[in-house]
Parts: sequence; C-alpha cells; structure tokens
Amino acid sequence: MNNRAGSFLWNLRQFSTLVPKSKTVRLYSLGLCRQKIINSSWNLRNLLLNTWDSSRLSSMRYLFQYALIFETDDDFQTKGIRTLPARSAERLLCPRKLSVDSKHSLVSDEELKKINLHQETADKDVLLKESRSTTVTITKLCQDCNSLSDVLDTFSEAPTFPTSNYFSAMWTIAKRMSNDQKRFEKQLMFNHPAFKQLCEQMMREAKIMHYDHLMFSFHAIVRLGIPQNTLLVQTLLRVAQERINECDEKCLSVLSTVLEAMEPCKNVDVLRAGLRILVDHQVWNIERVFTLQAVMKCIGKDAPVALKKKLEMKALRELDKFSFLNSQRMFEVLAAMNYRSVVLLNECSKLVIGNIHGCPLKILLNILQSCRDLRYYNVHLFRGIADYVTTTFDIWKLKQVIFLLISFENLGFRPVALMDLVMKKVVDEPGFLTMKNVVSLLHVYSSLNHFNKCQTQAFLEVMTNALTGYLHHISSENLLNAVCSFCAMNHFPLAPINQLLKKDIIKELLMSDDMERNVRMLRILDNCLKLGEVPYLKAVDLELPQLLASPLHLNVKVASVLSHLLGEGYFSQNVQLPHSYHIDFEIRMDTNKNQVLSFSDMDVVTSAANIQRVAVLCVPRSVYCLDSTHPRGFFALKMRHLKVMGFRVILVNNWEMEKLEMKDAVTFLKTEIYSSKTSPTVDANLQSTCESKKQP
Repeated sequence: MNNRAGSFLWNLRQFSTLVPKSKTVRLYSLGLCRQKIINSSWNLRNLLLNTWDSSRLSSMRYLFQYALIFETDDDFQTKGIRTLPARSAERLLCPRKLSVDSKHSLVSDEELKKINLHQETADKDVLLKESRSTTVTITKLCQDCNSLSDVLDTFSEAPTFPTSNYFSAMWTIAKRMSNDQKRFEKQLMFNHPAFKQLCEQMMREAKIMHYDHLMFSFHAIVRLGIPQNTLLVQTLLRVAQERINECDEKCLSVLSTVLEAMEPCKNVDVLRAGLRILVDHQVWNIERVFTLQAVMKCIGKDAPVALKKKLEMKALRELDKFSFLNSQRMFEVLAAMNYRSVVLLNECSKLVIGNIHGCPLKILLNILQSCRDLRYYNVHLFRGIADYVTTTFDIWKLKQVIFLLISFENLGFRPVALMDLVMKKVVDEPGFLTMKNVVSLLHVYSSLNHFNKCQTQAFLEVMTNALTGYLHHISSENLLNAVCSFCAMNHFPLAPINQLLKKDIIKELLMSDDMERNVRMLRILDNCLKLGEVPYLKAVDLELPQLLASPLHLNVKVASVLSHLLGEGYFSQNVQLPHSYHIDFEIRMDTNKNQVLSFSDMDVVTSAANIQRVAVLCVPRSVYCLDSTHPRGFFALKMRHLKVMGFRVILVNNWEMEKLEMKDAVTFLKTEIYSSKTSPTVDANLQSTCESKKQP
C-alpha cells in the first residue's frame, strides 16, 4: 500500500511539470501581442478538481487555448505598455487516467522535454500568425500598391493598426511620381471615400502609437500637401507638443524637418519653442551630423543667440565627422539660422572646394545664395566654383551657367574666364537665347562692367538682334532693364530705345508699383542719351517726377586732409552737378602751372581755358568687383559721364583712408592731386581679357 501511495505522489509530481503556468500577454501600442511567462504559485487543489476526459484526444498537443482579452488595468501599465492576464478558454485535456502503479507513469523525462519544446514552438507560431494577419507593413503596401488610391482601397477593406503605415506608404509612393502625376493622385486622394476615415482613425491613434511612428506619419501628411489648417494637422501638432519628451534623436530629426516645412501659426510656434528647450538640454547628446543640421535649420532666425552659439560649438566639435554633403548643407543651415560663423564657414569651404567635382547645380546655387544672405565673401570659394564650371563648361546648359552668373553678380564677383566663355558661346550659337536669357545676361555683364575687346562688339550686336526679335513680347520693366544695361555698356540700339520711349510704355512704367526704381532707371537712360555718343537721340527729353534726394555722407577725414593740404577756399564739398550727379569734393587746377586755384575768383576760373576740374569721390567697397579695383557698372558709367563733363576723377577708398594716419593721408592725396598721370576714366577699365586676368 505504501508503494502504491508513493507511486501516486510521484506521478502527481511528474504531472505538475505538464501543467502550464499562469501566463500574461504584453500588449504593445503597435498592436502586436507578445507572450511573457511569469512564475506563479500552482494550486494542487485546482488541478484535482479538474474533470478528466480520456475520450477527447489520442495524444497531447495543447494544454491551453488562449483567448486574448484586453482590459484596462492600471496595475500593469508601464511606459505605454499594458500587461494583461490571459484566461483559459478550455479545460485541461489528458489522454489517460492516472495510474497508481509506478510502472505506468505518465511520461518519461525525455518525452516531457519534447512535449514542452513542442508546446512553446506551437504557441509562438500561433502568435506570429495572428500578428502577421493583422499588420500591414509599409514595405508590403509599397509593393502591392501603385497609387495613393490603392493604399486607401487597402485600408477600406481591412483597417489595421497603426494608421501611420498608410500615410508613410502613400508618401513613399508619391515620391516616385512626376509632378503632374503627383498633383493628379493627390486630388484623387482627397476625393477618395476612405480618406476621411483614415484621417479620423489617425487622430484617434495619435496618442497611443509610438512617437517615431507619429513623427513619420506627420512628416508624410505634411509632404502630401494636406492643408495645415485642417483638424488632422492641428491635432498632430498638439499631440506632438504633449509628447515631446518622448522624442529621441531620430524623432528630433524628423520633427525638425516637419517644422521647417510648415508655415508659422500658434501651434507651430509653440512646438518650435518646445523643440528649442529640448535641444538646449540635449544638444551635447546628438550623435549624427544630419540630425544636428536639421535641428539648426529648424530653430529659426529668432532663436536665442546663446542657443545658436551652443549649436555652433557642437558643430565645430563634430567637424571631423563632416562628410562632403554635410559641408555643402552647412551653408544653407547657417543661412536659415541667420548666424554667420566664419570659422565654420571657412572649414566647410575647404571641404567644398576639395570635393567640388560632380557637385549638382542646385547645391552650388544654394551655397552662393547662402553666402550672400550671410554676407560671407570667400573669394577662394567663389573662384573654385567658377573654375570648376569653366573647366566643365561643355557639360552645362547655357541656362544653368546663366543662373550661376546671376549668383556671382549678386555677390559682386566677376569670373573673367567664365564670362569670356559665355560671350563666345552666345556669339557662336545665338539661337539658344531666350528673352529671359537676354535680359539676364545684359544685366550681369553691365553690372560687372565686363568687356572683352575681341568679342564685346560682336556680343552686343547678337544681344541687340535677339532683343529686337522679342520687342512685341517683352514687358515694359524688362525692356527698361535691357536698354539701361546696353547704355551702361556704351551701346545704344535704336529699335529697343524707340520702343521704350513710346508714351504708353513710359506711362505704364510711371504707374507701376515700383515707380521710384523705374524713375531712377529712366534718369540713367536720359543721362546716357544726352551725354553719350548718340546724336540721333539727343533731342529726346523725358519729363520725369522729382524724387527725394538721397542723404549726403559727410567725409570728415578727407575734408580735414584737404584743409591741411590746400587750405580753406580751395575746394568745394558736396557739389551737385547737372544730370543729377553728385561729387564729394571739387578742386580746380591750373594745368599750366600745376597749382590749385581758389574758388573766390569765379570769373577768372570760368573763363580760363587751361582750368582742370577735379572730382574727388569717396567710395565704399561696393563700387568695385569683389577683391579687385575693377569698377562696377553704374559707377563706371558715372566716371565716364564725369569725363564727358570735363572732370578728372580721383578715387579715395573709404576703408583705406580710415586706416591712414593724418601724415600718410596728406601724402596720398597730394600725390593724387598733383600727379601728371591721366585720370582713371572708364576707358582704362574697358580692358582685354589678358589685362583682366592680371587683376587679383
């Protein structure tokens, strides 16, 4: 009897290993249910009360069937993850009754291991099968769908969690399309019956989905062109504000990109302010350069200077990680911040110049535009870009090169070799010229005062013929710009000028929104027609309204030097000349005796034939091309007109004069005034290509 009792207890102990322990299910916000086995006490009394039925199955396969019931249980919630107990749906099944004989034990140890292993594998297969059947991945949607409407059709058939997958898939598909196709598909998307349902479900799920899924779907929604004032976008902005502390580095990058693409509004401003606070605390933890640049570009121009400096220091610390693309992008990033970091820009310029081959046109234009916005003038960078385009000139379209020339002109940089090549291209192949190309090229060449004695005349004739062909299609403003550019280059085409001087054209220019600018340009044209070598147009007289005179700049130091050198009464300050020209100082000299005359005896001065009038012009750097003494267009035109009016021009560079001591300044002006050299007129600046290349 004792043997039978011992055998019975041994069988019970062996059987206890077969009974599954209580299990719980971890519910993730992605909708995937993962099982987690938790040890718990097993009650022998509950086992003995179970009803055994040997007629159910011939072999043991499953000990439990799981029924997942998701309930709210605050005791199990941790970090957005809910843990719920799983309940048994069926009774425990046993293939045979217990034996009281030790010889007839249920299973051996080896068989027990096989059963446990088989059970765990089967349970995992069931859970994976359930997960796969209820989840639609972005990859699968992109493979199965060819349009935005296909994604919405898939959603309407069987909506699955999370909704972010559908928006991300639609944006991925839209990126493959052309602009016209994308516009058509977006219209179909807005009109699709399931689109509203998708948006509503997205708003409901926004608070429970993972933050990175929220950010990627938010990015897709903005890129798809869903209006910013819609309830969907505003809801996502509010949720992003509430959960911004969940933002990791990847989410930080996506959120910065989204905010940078959005228009200012109350919710956007609040979220950007929260982002600034978050970045201020986590800037030193950012590891990827791309994330750092996205954040810098997003914080905006009105961010605190302390935060900008902190980001600058972080970028300088990561310089060894900068790739070529990072260096290119840093110019645009700093321009978006409106922060001029010379050290950072210099280092990035070196990387750009060293790896410029193969750089796309868009990147080059962005770099040049950013340099202009930041007032960063790096001649080595500009020359490197110009040399690269010059050496690879044949692979560029004329339109692309013109865009680059416009950017160089905005910076005041004159790429001599490149402009000579474009001149030759225009002369050899005038058929490529469009109306916009003609106006743009004339503006660039006149503004930079670029001449080539071998090709300039042929170039101007080609441009004249091209402009004449567009006279019936060109706007009045473009015609005015083109004609003034011709006049600045001392070329006066008859047909365009006659077209511009028609009463209806002049009336239209004087009634435009930019009337003041048009009046100034018309005055320049009037001066050129009266002072230039165009006898057949000298009788033209334009009646133009008066504009407010520009404020006069007092050149105190130059006036002091002239007083010390010549004495009072021997020079005149702030002289207003005919044709609306102004000079800083006027000196009158006797050319025979090479001495300065006093302004007191006006009759003698005006009647003498040997009197030389000297115009002293105090000029800033902006009147010259960058890093040279080559005068720019309208300043060169002024010098030419002063020569026609009988003046010898002396140029005094303001930035150089401020550095000189009084003694050195007196010596400089004395040398210039009493010098026997010819005056630096515009003729000296109409130099050949070889002479131009000698300039720095």
